[in-house]
Amino acid sequence: MTTVPPAGAPPRAALLAPAPTSRPAPQAPAAPAVRWVPLAVAAVIGAALTAYVFAEHGARPGVLLLLGLGLGFALFHSRFGFTSTWRQLIAVGNGTGLRAHTLLLGTTATLFALIIGTGTGLFGSVPQPSGGALGVGLIVGSFVFAVGMQLGGACASGTLFSVGSGHGAVLLTLIGFIAGSTLAAWQYGLWGDLPAFDAYVLSDHIGWFGSWLVTVAALAVIWWVTRRVQARRNPPPVSAPPSARGTPARAVRGSWPLAVGAVALSVLGAGVLLVSGGAWGITSAFALWGSKIAGYLGASPETWEFWQRPGSAAQLSGPVLADKTSLTDIGIIIGAALAASAGGVWVLHRSIPWRTAVASVLGGVLMGIGARMAGGCNIGAYLAGIASGSLHGWIWGACALVGTWAGLRLRPLFGLGNPKPTDSVC
Repeated sequence: MTTVPPAGAPPRAALLAPAPTSRPAPQAPAAPAVRWVPLAVAAVIGAALTAYVFAEHGARPGVLLLLGLGLGFALFHSRFGFTSTWRQLIAVGNGTGLRAHTLLLGTTATLFALIIGTGTGLFGSVPQPSGGALGVGLIVGSFVFAVGMQLGGACASGTLFSVGSGHGAVLLTLIGFIAGSTLAAWQYGLWGDLPAFDAYVLSDHIGWFGSWLVTVAALAVIWWVTRRVQARRNPPPVSAPPSARGTPARAVRGSWPLAVGAVALSVLGAGVLLVSGGAWGITSAFALWGSKIAGYLGASPETWEFWQRPGSAAQLSGPVLADKTSLTDIGIIIGAALAASAGGVWVLHRSIPWRTAVASVLGGVLMGIGARMAGGCNIGAYLAGIASGSLHGWIWGACALVGTWAGLRLRPLFGLGNPKPTDSVC
């Protein structure tokens, strides 16, 4: 239950007490019965695909697919969001989700510092931080991405786990996402040379311990500020998704606390870094999928400047199921389908209002373009960048907050609502 702390509570108790909301947090409704048919389908697809990848491409891609399955399972059960988190913060001042972000970012930064700082890798990989250029593309791209995710109803990771749970409107978002990513790759010459400074990674200047210390201190400040904002605005509580009762059942069929989801995602994301040498990302696969489809339809994506950059030609010519990001993305969709089916909430949404459908496709296109311009999304730029001690991750987050503000003002044009202070939940 989330309530206003009692008057006169000592500062330490007030700091550790739940942040205030206008009314108590609702109890989670009981989880429906297991959806056995979609659970069986997802399990068969997951098992068969995993066996194929291990047999055809080896252990490293196979492990990446398994990590993706785990990421999808954790994302869905914790409902760990970025789109709704920023919407709740900007609209009504509820910082619950953003404080969960600070835990995710801080835990990931700790694991990254240990892994990259010691050069620890598996399968011969050499872990590298995720640094990004600081320029016009980053600023414009992250702003456009945030507008798109408010229209499309999900971020990059949210799009994947929502599609896995049968959400039809977000499937349209994914289609738009792929189309926008492909369009940005095709027209790389229009934005690829925008003014930018080189990446600034803290560990290059103050070492990994110093980088970790600065990052954690900055996250602590954000955590404290969101509590102060929430105490002043006294917003509605966050809604509670259905959940099974009891810890063992809740682990498989219930909703996880955001803190549990944050730690699980941090560990699994660190696993991606250990296995592949690079941080967990999502959106580069969308450009790959769209470009391959364009090639099948008669285009020549291999001639596009985007795919002629160092390392990109090999990605385009290689099989999708050997591509790191594609493997984790596919795994997220299947893992979320398993989680949603086990929780009894897998539903194939068929009826979608036309304005919602337009917003979904448009939002996906904007996210696809924005992610390519910014060099990543809420995972590949925001999470991986901040956890790596890269300045571009912080800039991405700041510009995304501004883009969220703009997106909230566009949502009503498409019949999409925003949280209000008078709501029972946000």
